[in-house]
Amino acid sequence: MGILPNQAKAKILIVEDDPQIARIVLDHLRREDFECTWASTGLEGWEEFRRMKPDLAVVDIMLPEMDGFDLCRNIRLASDVPLLLMSAKQEDQAKVEGLELGADDYITKPFSLTEMTARIKSHLRRFRRYQHPDHVNKEQVWSYEGGLTLDIAKRQAVMEGKTLELTSKEWSLLHLLAAHPERLFTKKELYEHVWQQTDAEGNNTVTVHIKSLRGKLKEDPRDPRLIQTVWGSGYRFIGVKLP
Repeated sequence: MGILPNQAKAKILIVEDDPQIARIVLDHLRREDFECTWASTGLEGWEEFRRMKPDLAVVDIMLPEMDGFDLCRNIRLASDVPLLLMSAKQEDQAKVEGLELGADDYITKPFSLTEMTARIKSHLRRFRRYQHPDHVNKEQVWSYEGGLTLDIAKRQAVMEGKTLELTSKEWSLLHLLAAHPERLFTKKELYEHVWQQTDAEGNNTVTVHIKSLRGKLKEDPRDPRLIQTVWGSGYRFIGVKLP
C-alpha cells in the first residue's frame, strides 16, 4: 500500500505480549515507513506511551501486569490519539467495553496486516484533520471560583494569588482531576495513571496525597469546593470554572 503524505514518520506503539505476533506486526508497519516501538506488558506499554508520545497505539487486551482495558483507560485519560484494541476475543461484550473506554477501533485476531494498515492510516488521517490548528484548544490557564488558577504549560497552581508548592504527584493528581470535571476516579485509576504502577490492595498512597493536596488548597473535605470524596468509590473534581 502507498504511503500517505506526511504520514511516513508517524509513531506507532504496539503493546503485545506474544513476541511472534509483535515481530510480524512491527516488520510490516516498518516496511510501511512507520516508526514503531514494542512493549510486551501493560505497564511497559504505559511507560512507553508516556515516553514516546506516539501518534497511534495498538493494544492487545490480554496483557500481563496491566490488562489492555486498564491501559486503554490510562491512555485515553492522557491523550486523544487513535487507539486500536486487538484480541482473540470475539465476544461483543469485550468489544463494547473497549470502545466505551475510549478505543477507536477493535481488531479481532487473526487479522489481515493489509486491513490493519488501512485502519491505522484511516484513523491517522481523521485525527490529523481534527488536530488542524483551527480545532486545537489553545487554552492554557484554567480559573475557578474560589481563587484557584491552573497554568497548564507551567504546571503551576495558584490560590488567591499565591503560588502553591505542589509536589509532582500532587500536581499530576490535580491536573488529571481538573481536566475531567465531574468524572469519578477510583483510587486504583488515579494510582495507576499517576504512579504508573498497578494498585496493590490496601495501598493508601492516593489518600495521603489527596489529603496533602487539599491542605495546600485550603480545602475542607466536609464542605469541598474543588475535590469531592465519593465514599467507597473515589474522588471527583467539582470546581466551577470561570469563563
